[in-house]
Amino acid sequence: MPSSRRQADELRRQQERQVREQQTQQLRLQQQQAEQLRRQQNQQNQQQRNYQGQQRRYQQLNRDQQAQLQRQRYQQYNQQWSNWQQIQAERQRRLEQQRRQQYLRYQQQYWNRIRQDQLRLQQARYYDNLVYNYRYNRSGQSYYTSQYGAQMLRDAVNNGYEQGYDAGQADRRDGWSFDAQQSYGYQDAAYGYDSYYVGLDDYQYYFRQGFERGYEDGYYGRNQYGTYSNGKYAILGAVLGTILQIALD
Repeated sequence: MPSSRRQADELRRQQERQVREQQTQQLRLQQQQAEQLRRQQNQQNQQQRNYQGQQRRYQQLNRDQQAQLQRQRYQQYNQQWSNWQQIQAERQRRLEQQRRQQYLRYQQQYWNRIRQDQLRLQQARYYDNLVYNYRYNRSGQSYYTSQYGAQMLRDAVNNGYEQGYDAGQADRRDGWSFDAQQSYGYQDAAYGYDSYYVGLDDYQYYFRQGFERGYEDGYYGRNQYGTYSNGKYAILGAVLGTILQIALD
């Protein structure tokens, strides 16, 4: 009888391992698909940034030009949205199996905001005549954006810091290892995105810069890069200035 029980337990463990391996392979495939889509988007956005980098200072985009640019950006956003819907469901199942309750709660809150953003971008209809008179440097190259784009990039860093702090805190409370780049928020990096003023690639870059610093603070329970005020975590102004070097030209 004990021998039969051991055999049954071993069979059950083998089946569980097979299920975990299948789930891991499925998630890896989805992540590879997401990475391929991200590379395609990055190439498109690099072309867009190169074009902006060649623009004259104080160039103005009228409403029709801005509307066309926004439609392109919104299409890229929707491509990511449809892909991440599949990944989110698989990640939720894995978190439930791992019993990471704190992180699961964080991911659900993040995902709810992404859904709200998606609905908001579907319904919003506003365009301004934009003057590209703010210059910022990224990877040694200068680009121009409008005053609204400048604020959106600042928001990207702050949104990233806040979400990173929550993710790091959740991992610490669940007793999970430190790994900012495996966080759902870091990989998505579209929380709070507004497709009217900056490209998705630029927004994601600065969001992840804030996220990494917020995650570190949240995981270790400190405020090296940010502060807590009025119920929100925000990155310090001095740190923001080193990440996003932007000024009126």
